[in-house]
Amino acid sequence: MRVVLVRLSALGDIIHAWPLAEALRQARPDIHLSWVVEEPFQPMVAGHPAVDSVITVATKRWRRRPLAAGTRAEVARLRTRFHEFQPDLALDPQGVLKSALITRWSGAPRRVGLARPWRRERIAGLGYTETLTGSTSYRHVVANNVELVRAVGGTPPSQLTDPDGRWLLRRAHDVPPGSSADGNPIVLLPGAGQAKKMLPVATLAEVARRLVALPSAVEVAWGPGERERAAAVAAAAGPGVRVAPPTSLDELVRLLAGARLVIGGDTGPMHLAASLGVATLGVYTATDWRRNGPLGPRVAIASGIPADSAGSVSSPHATPSCEVTADEIVEMALKLLD
Repeated sequence: MRVVLVRLSALGDIIHAWPLAEALRQARPDIHLSWVVEEPFQPMVAGHPAVDSVITVATKRWRRRPLAAGTRAEVARLRTRFHEFQPDLALDPQGVLKSALITRWSGAPRRVGLARPWRRERIAGLGYTETLTGSTSYRHVVANNVELVRAVGGTPPSQLTDPDGRWLLRRAHDVPPGSSADGNPIVLLPGAGQAKKMLPVATLAEVARRLVALPSAVEVAWGPGERERAAAVAAAAGPGVRVAPPTSLDELVRLLAGARLVIGGDTGPMHLAASLGVATLGVYTATDWRRNGPLGPRVAIASGIPADSAGSVSSPHATPSCEVTADEIVEMALKLLD
């Protein structure tokens, strides 16, 4: 059986789809699983033990220049690759228009996505031949994703599955060490994909200032467009807190894997740290950690969201924003460090 898995982006969402790939492999060891992913995130899929091949796309570039000759050529090559692969089944856990369109382009006779309200966009259903319900036991997106294993006759696991990113460590060990702090630093993550998910600079600076007094090396890591914010945190925190060097995804894996503790909001690198088995503190002020929280063996959550305001198991809707203080973050960080 040839299966296409369409989970294009972003970093945290790709990590949350790893358990689905593993469940597919366990249910059908004979499948050839090809994962379709955006070009920048190819390292987070290539080499995964459950993935046989990777197909990359560039939907952001294509949307900027939809009629350009280069765009038409790249889309034509994608559709040719699907035609050569001849998939029997395409799965779309992402559930948005762009992923559903690519699912349809796959040409698979069976194209399966999640039913509403478990998928994000209603219109995505136009790309599917059938839909499956998400989890009725767990609110987390990982549980919803894994329900798609039923499309190959598999049974979703009864317990919530932690994404396991340890397979990345083999490749990360081949990356030359960067100019990171000595020892095992505490790593702060000031960025996020949406402004509402970002922790205030002043709060992170206070956390850094108090943790560096333990004493402990503290680094502020950053991704595209986050360098200025990281510098502001380090400057406000004062001596002993430094900005981490720029990192590729493989270099980021190495940095996080060597961390004593990682603290961040709802952002991809925080989920990556949790999947590596690193002590991880997720601080949730605007999204529901029960649906999007980090999963791993050494994870804690700081959130002011009360248990009775997080919506139903099948509802993806965000909860009202709440504040988490530096005192609360430091208190939970010290517990994790112990």
